Amino acid sequence: MDIGTIVSANLRKIRLEKGFSLTKLSELAGVSKGMLSQIENNGTSPTINTIWKICAGLGVPYTALLEGQVQSMTVIPKAATAQQTSADGHYRIYCYYPDSAHHNLELFQMELDQAADYTSIGHSKANAAGHSEEYIMVLNGQLTLEVSGQTLVLNPDDTTRFDSTGKHIYRNTGQGVLKTMIINFYPI
Repeated sequence: MDIGTIVSANLRKIRLEKGFSLTKLSELAGVSKGMLSQIENNGTSPTINTIWKICAGLGVPYTALLEGQVQSMTVIPKAATAQQTSADGHYRIYCYYPDSAHHNLELFQMELDQAADYTSIGHSKANAAGHSEEYIMVLNGQLTLEVSGQTLVLNPDDTTRFDSTGKHIYRNTGQGVLKTMIINFYPI
């Protein structure tokens, strides 16, 4: 099943479960009612930040809209992952494991083209137990990460974690395509 079909089905299911009209969700998410309707009818593929906004409005983790059927022990080839791409195509994330009732984390591979940057609006899932955290490990290239006025430079095999509820910026400051593994952790 393609990503647009999965997002379409999950958006409609979750919106109806919460009892939200398109108008109500539009107000909560800051996404136009027309855009929400197009997404629900599989008429357009939403950007990564649009999915974040919708998930924030629904009060669900980012991957709730990307989650397909869960299977037990299996190999997940990259080609079978839910891929999301920034509007300019320079930032790509591949979701291997979405947040679910079985675990409170998401696992992604991220790719960022040479000399490109990407700004995440932040992860919306925070509760009384704490804020969302992002754990990131550089596999290839050099990442310059900006979070809350702090800048870190990570090289292959370097890792860091940070409160990801706010805006954060990824910059590829190395040669070639930057590749990282990202775990988004949500406290229970």
